[in-house]
Amino acid sequence: MKLWFLTGSQGLYGEDTLRQVAEQSQRIATELGEALPFTVEWRPVLTDAAAIRRVCLEATADDDCGGVIAWMHTFSPAKMWIAGLDALGKPLLHLHTQANVELPWSTIDMDFMNLNQAAHGDREFGYIQSRLGVPRKTVAGHVSDPAVVARVAAWARAAAGRAEVGSLKLARFGDNMRDVAVTEGDKVEAQLRFGVSVNTYGVNDLVAAVDAAADADVTALVKEYEDTYRMAPELRIGGERHDSLRYAARIELGLRGFLRDGGFGAFTTNFEDLGGLRQLPGLAVQRLMADGYGFGGEGDWKTSVLLRTLKVMSTGLPGGTSFMEDYTYDFTPGQELILGAHMLEVCPTIASDTPSCEIHPLSIGGREDPVRLVFDAEPGPAVVVGLADMGERFRLVANEIDVVAPPQPLPKLPVARAVWRPRPDMRTSAESWLTAGAPHHTVLSAAVGTEELTDFADMLGVELLVIDADTSSRAFVRELRLNQAYYRLAQGF
Repeated sequence: MKLWFLTGSQGLYGEDTLRQVAEQSQRIATELGEALPFTVEWRPVLTDAAAIRRVCLEATADDDCGGVIAWMHTFSPAKMWIAGLDALGKPLLHLHTQANVELPWSTIDMDFMNLNQAAHGDREFGYIQSRLGVPRKTVAGHVSDPAVVARVAAWARAAAGRAEVGSLKLARFGDNMRDVAVTEGDKVEAQLRFGVSVNTYGVNDLVAAVDAAADADVTALVKEYEDTYRMAPELRIGGERHDSLRYAARIELGLRGFLRDGGFGAFTTNFEDLGGLRQLPGLAVQRLMADGYGFGGEGDWKTSVLLRTLKVMSTGLPGGTSFMEDYTYDFTPGQELILGAHMLEVCPTIASDTPSCEIHPLSIGGREDPVRLVFDAEPGPAVVVGLADMGERFRLVANEIDVVAPPQPLPKLPVARAVWRPRPDMRTSAESWLTAGAPHHTVLSAAVGTEELTDFADMLGVELLVIDADTSSRAFVRELRLNQAYYRLAQGF
């Protein structure tokens, strides 16, 4: 993904000044590009409405352009930007910066003042963005400041997520779990709002791909398992359950091939609809998530979309991102904790140690015992995010949390799990989450944070509610009510 760097000026200043504007803006773009995880492509200085409109149309049409960074180096009369901003269909960041960090107090003259007046020009640009109602993020400060770069990087990662969801294809194997409400949703509206294409395939389409996996490929993948994970003795070659491990490998090969050949970046499964599969996919799903695929259990395509999006947004960052579900609570006063897990499908990118590859009964799904990776999540700050369809709009809800080590060993819980302390506290977190109608399936990320999620929601025009250390139940309810009015009015009549 590329980010286009646009610099605004005008012809009034003359060629010598415009040459300096170009040189200085190229330096800013280069410095920014060296600090960001994405390529920053400098574009020629813009001095008239036709050129501005043309470059905005080109950015919108370029699939490699994830977003536009705009800076008014000098004064750029904002009426020139109306047609361009109206045509721009990519995320916009207004960078309020300047070429120099410090002012050369003893040598400042009017030539310097005319050249270095972003403090003047960016205010004109800010006005026209607000006048037109253009969604954007505004970041002020010099690009040598790590805090400025961090805020731009958060926006850039959100832009990458927005670009991904805009072209994402998701394969659902079977439908939603029967009678469940929150995993349902309007797939047509999702494609209109986000761009994602969600379509269902028969489970036996997957079974055919699983059955077609070559024995030699299965053997090679089993060897990879043994080299990568701590392997339960019964699953090793010669062990009494080794055939189950080979079938788990066969599932991975078939599922991976199906997704690759169809161009899918995300998928769902459902334990109520397994067709001819002998096992509920566990190990295969965990490994595909680790490779960046989105996943949702019980047909939950919204969480699968969200997981894939956050995986893309977190590329290159420390910390993992996984499908998750709040399962049960520890209500010990003053030590309240949430135990999160799922039947099988938790991503090993959040593991604190080398996962153990094991096989145990599942007691649900009516199939053979499935193979899975078992581990505890790495302690540290994280966020859990859910996406719900509220009927007239989608709603994102995020809770900042602190993942902790389990206070005691869990020798009889044979699934991957995470234990966390929600902010600001258990009662406020749970009450706010429930009041918002947020889902039980979530994405847990130790890589992406609230700022990236805020930028992402703003780019899509989607509601985001954040539960953090400053949340109170009364203020949260008030925010919900205000949002209800805002989003209904924003839709028009």
